[in-house]
Amino acid sequence: MSAPARRAALVYAGPALGGLALLPLLDFRANRIVGGDGVMAWAATGGSAYATALLAALALGTILSGSQVLRLALALAALALLGWMAGQGAEALMAETSEFARVSLGGGFWIAAAFLALAAADAAARIGLRAMVRIALLAGPVAALALALQTGFFDDLSILREYDANRDVFDAALAGHLRLVLGALVPALLIGLPLGWLCFACPRARAVILPVLNILQTTPSIAMFGLLMVPLGALARSYPGLRDWGVGGIGAAPAIVALALYALLPIAANTYAGLSGVPAAMREAGRGMGLSPARLLAQVELPLALPVILTGIRITVVQTIGLAAVAALIGGGGFGTLVFRGMGQAAMDLVLLGTLPIVALAIAASLAFDAMIEATARGEAA
Repeated sequence: MSAPARRAALVYAGPALGGLALLPLLDFRANRIVGGDGVMAWAATGGSAYATALLAALALGTILSGSQVLRLALALAALALLGWMAGQGAEALMAETSEFARVSLGGGFWIAAAFLALAAADAAARIGLRAMVRIALLAGPVAALALALQTGFFDDLSILREYDANRDVFDAALAGHLRLVLGALVPALLIGLPLGWLCFACPRARAVILPVLNILQTTPSIAMFGLLMVPLGALARSYPGLRDWGVGGIGAAPAIVALALYALLPIAANTYAGLSGVPAAMREAGRGMGLSPARLLAQVELPLALPVILTGIRITVVQTIGLAAVAALIGGGGFGTLVFRGMGQAAMDLVLLGTLPIVALAIAASLAFDAMIEATARGEAA
């Protein structure tokens, strides 16, 4: 392994080991909202000392290994062992306590999990795995986690108890979050793609469009929601029939409009960049074949610009998935409902119940778009 790769491995594995050594793996509390006592990794269960030593050995192996493939395997094995320790530790702590007690994942777990995941991602990137291979590789841990959840291995963790108590709310939040993302993405594409083409075709229009979109992008989300509440509320009062379509000063309508406005800049800017990057020789060849401007755009320019355009859409989707959480502040629904409810109740596991699905959706969307971008890029090369 090269010196830069070894330094990267040290950057990821070092904090993972430090987090486990200095911070608790689990947090045990007498009930849902009171402060708890930290439980270190080596003290969670009777066999945790051996498991902790093995986990440390796996993390050190990611630093010392000369093979990126072995480094990837060691990081994934360490993540699996870390999850096993959390589940087993929670079961042991809950064995002789009341039903009101809670066991949460501690700071040591989150730091170790985050940096081990980064170590695995870095190794996969250095190997040069294609997006579809990365998706297939990720399917293994996801399937293992799904199996563990299905068998009840993690049921003693507080976040699973929060899920059981808020199952209906969670399902509604998932549906609401997807509705917000899709509802914002469709109009953003319908508006942003033509704006990007206009920026490419007309420099004068570009000098106006991109600065305006930059201003929209830098407007704080809360301020954007507030600005939209007034006109949409007035519109609903003037035309009461619009309320049947969900249009109003609060709710999903202002949230979708705001999210769509935020999505315009990445789509328009990348469409402009992609079209600008088409080689002039390809355009001349198309004109020489007698293609009209419309056919030249459809058959030559757009296919060549597609990887860059998809990159902008990828940025937009990931950004929208994250921003949609704020929509809960104006009654827009989504996973932000769980996040803000948990903050109001000082129940951090409820906050996590709303946060982790957002992260998972963003990662899934990113990987899916990576696969599409690689496929279109290979199509161009062929």
